[in-house]
Amino acid sequence: MLTRVFSAALQGVEAIQVEVEVNTGSGNPVVIVVGLPDAAVRESKDRVTTAISNSGFRWPRERTTINLAPADMKKEGPSFDLPIAVGMIAVAESAALPRLERCFVIGELALTGEIRPIKGALPIAVAARDQGMKAVILPAANAAEAAIVEGIEVYGVKNLREAYEFLSRKKELTPVCGSAAERLTAGSIDDVDFSEVKGQHQVKRAIEVAMAGGHNLLLIGPPGSGKSMLAKRIPTIIPPMTLDEAIETTKIHSICGLLDESNAFVSKRPFRSPHHTISDIGLLGGSANPTPGEVSIAHNGVLFLDELPEFKRSTLEVMRQPIEDRKVTISRAAGTMTFPCSFMLVAAMNPCPCGYYGDPKRECRCSDIKVERYRQRISGPLLDRIDLHVEAPAVEYKELSDTIPAESSAAIRERILKARSIQQNRFEGSGKSAKTKKTTCNARMTHAQLKEHCKLDDKGNELLKNAMTDLNFSARAYDRILKVARTIADLAGSDSIAPDHLLEALSYRNLDRRLH
Repeated sequence: MLTRVFSAALQGVEAIQVEVEVNTGSGNPVVIVVGLPDAAVRESKDRVTTAISNSGFRWPRERTTINLAPADMKKEGPSFDLPIAVGMIAVAESAALPRLERCFVIGELALTGEIRPIKGALPIAVAARDQGMKAVILPAANAAEAAIVEGIEVYGVKNLREAYEFLSRKKELTPVCGSAAERLTAGSIDDVDFSEVKGQHQVKRAIEVAMAGGHNLLLIGPPGSGKSMLAKRIPTIIPPMTLDEAIETTKIHSICGLLDESNAFVSKRPFRSPHHTISDIGLLGGSANPTPGEVSIAHNGVLFLDELPEFKRSTLEVMRQPIEDRKVTISRAAGTMTFPCSFMLVAAMNPCPCGYYGDPKRECRCSDIKVERYRQRISGPLLDRIDLHVEAPAVEYKELSDTIPAESSAAIRERILKARSIQQNRFEGSGKSAKTKKTTCNARMTHAQLKEHCKLDDKGNELLKNAMTDLNFSARAYDRILKVARTIADLAGSDSIAPDHLLEALSYRNLDRRLH
């Protein structure tokens, strides 16, 4: 007898339909799994047979062949346990399961028959809907996550018996309901605020400009000047995600196993802060079976790199292409995967190893050679890709002791949202072609959009020409100066870029020549 169960396998950030075929025939009572399974899938036969017995069912005592199709795609992980078990019980009982025809079944089995959570429930539900399936049966712990997808019924099951009885119509289950739009609007209360930060008005302004235009930002200052404190408050002013962005981000977090029942949907932009000891694979993704790294987990959010020169040079250099392309492609023997990584880079560093170079009150203990070596850990090409370089000086006692609260995150966020609204209207018609992505903010402008929306008058052209000549900026820096100036103009509500806007943008580039 042959039984066929539909399931899915993860490939990058997408899910691919897999047919689990279970067939019995004459021969020794052995279970054979074919279809390019990895070690976890090959071991499933032992978990499955034990779970079937402990759930009170009978499994085939004949030669049983389990085929996972398509056979040329590698199948990974224990998530095929449940479809294999359902197929084996159906074959052993010679039972017809009418609900199997238009249903995805996926889940990991414990030896007791309980169903454990899996990774990638959201992309699996999306794939099921796109394949014209009617329902998805998966672990109860993943049901809230999969229910975000509209147009398909999601059923969460707790054990093998419950799953089988539902498929055989012996038991009815209520589909899990969930609305992505409702979860997106249900924001959480922030426990930090920019009003708590004393002084650093120029740095706050630079952060506002960066968030308004989606620009990369580098903070340079001595220890204790508040660089990390300021960076950790960025989530309180960052613009909210759109529904499409939230679903994109949730899919990545889902395949990384970062979601649970209480946190089944990523409604706020991610803020990732990896330690400087992170490896290339940890940052970009990889391993034998390519998985997303921190740059992809921060997709549509912020990647904060504290103590930037302490990261390995090779680790920083591999970020150059993903920052430009907003995607990272990883090639391994197991295959080639492309993960999205459209993030804002925020970095912080000391001006020298001891941290007090240029400080008027504390003496620097570093030699000129040490300072130069420290700064050369950040290459010119990487620095070119950071739009704003801002000095964060030590805060004076007068500012620290000031009892008047600073401007709140809500006030800053309101200005940022107005600027983003202007940009959304500006780029409304972009991304209509299948080959191009929609431009969402000034930092994402294409060269053609830059020429159209960043025109300068004669005075502005002369000003920028002198700056390029005197400061020896690169062509990439030229583009980024114009993009930042466009954002500053948007914050001011100006249709054109005035010389004042250009001067402020240039002031945020005066550090790159000091780092070479």
